[in-house]
Amino acid sequence: MAVSLSKGQRISLEKTGGGGLSKVRMGLGWDPAEAPKKSGFFGSMFGGGAAADIDLDASCLLLDAQKNLLDVVWFRQLQSRDGSIKHSGDNLTGEGSGDDEVIFVDLTRLPGNVAHLAFTVCSFRGQTFNEVGGAFCRLVDDSNNTEMAKFNLSDKGAHTGVVMAIVSRNGAGWEMKAVGTPTAGAVANDMMPAVLAAL
Repeated sequence: MAVSLSKGQRISLEKTGGGGLSKVRMGLGWDPAEAPKKSGFFGSMFGGGAAADIDLDASCLLLDAQKNLLDVVWFRQLQSRDGSIKHSGDNLTGEGSGDDEVIFVDLTRLPGNVAHLAFTVCSFRGQTFNEVGGAFCRLVDDSNNTEMAKFNLSDKGAHTGVVMAIVSRNGAGWEMKAVGTPTAGAVANDMMPAVLAAL
């Protein structure tokens, strides 16, 4: 059964009954918020009355224990250099139910110097979260398709990025911290200051 997380809450990612996780996936889902009818130039650009397509991008930043950036998985690099993390590919609209973008992580293949995985979301076209509806991220045990934790990202605001969650080594295992920090960002590297502040 999934745990619904609030900001700052941490959960251990050890399996119930003992044993560590081997493969997880972080899913990001969203929908365009229904927009009020717009007129003029911007109304014609975004189709007044109908919600505009929203291009959110899920990314994973890999950091070492000293908080140095080691690698980034995002829509322009769909796999980590070591092959342990893979991105499902870019979703440009958020249409449809369920996860719109997914990042798959093989924890057993992560290099030993990777201490933190920071999962972030950015609005590539600069649309703010005032224009996003129903945004969430969720962590799933990929070995049995069990949802372990879900975090609501639907806080409205003029921000264009959110640090969703951070998964960190905790001894021999891993733990997840729900972050939900709003920030500015169009691409993954823009998120580094907020990621470092959340660690």
